[in-house]
Amino acid sequence: MHRPIRLMTAALTASAALLLTACGSGGGDDDSSDKIAGADEGGKPKASASAGPGGAKRPGVELPKTFKADFVSWHNSDAKKQAILDDGKERLKAEYLAIMDADPQAKPLSFYTSMQALKSSQKYVKGYVDTNDSLVGSVRVFNPQVSLSDVGGVLFYCVDESKGYTENRKTKKRVGTPDDTNPVLQYRTTLRKNPDGVWSTVSLETERGGCDK
Repeated sequence: MHRPIRLMTAALTASAALLLTACGSGGGDDDSSDKIAGADEGGKPKASASAGPGGAKRPGVELPKTFKADFVSWHNSDAKKQAILDDGKERLKAEYLAIMDADPQAKPLSFYTSMQALKSSQKYVKGYVDTNDSLVGSVRVFNPQVSLSDVGGVLFYCVDESKGYTENRKTKKRVGTPDDTNPVLQYRTTLRKNPDGVWSTVSLETERGGCDK
């Protein structure tokens, strides 16, 4: 997909460095593909409330059939790491939904994102709003690497956008990733568990070409 430049946040914490030195043991441990709930359903994108770990009422995010996201190997046998994976997945879905709803202030986005990461995500979504663009096609989200530290969690993952496109709401013109541009990005995020038990993403950055397909 053709994306506006994302606002980079401050450097990741020292726990990110720990993740990089032990990424082989921190990722998903299941090779199954986990498609987003509601990805094959028609109609307008929507969010529905659901209870999750810690008792928080989480706004579950459903995407329309015009845009699919496949989360591959998004599982971990450690319950705490799985909780980070679950909330990290919902954050990314919430960002996609905010783009399609043309709403930088979308509640699901601010539910799963806070601090500098929220400012970055809202600016990123606004970039699509300003150009009157939405999302169509599909992306593959894979190779999650998750680690815990004394201050929170770190989640790295890859997103293959080679089959994803922006679509202008008025002209319906679609634009994909240019042929000379790597369609795979690495997301680098740090998360903190808030008082409601939600693993909120507090910092994030992306690097195009940071992953292999």
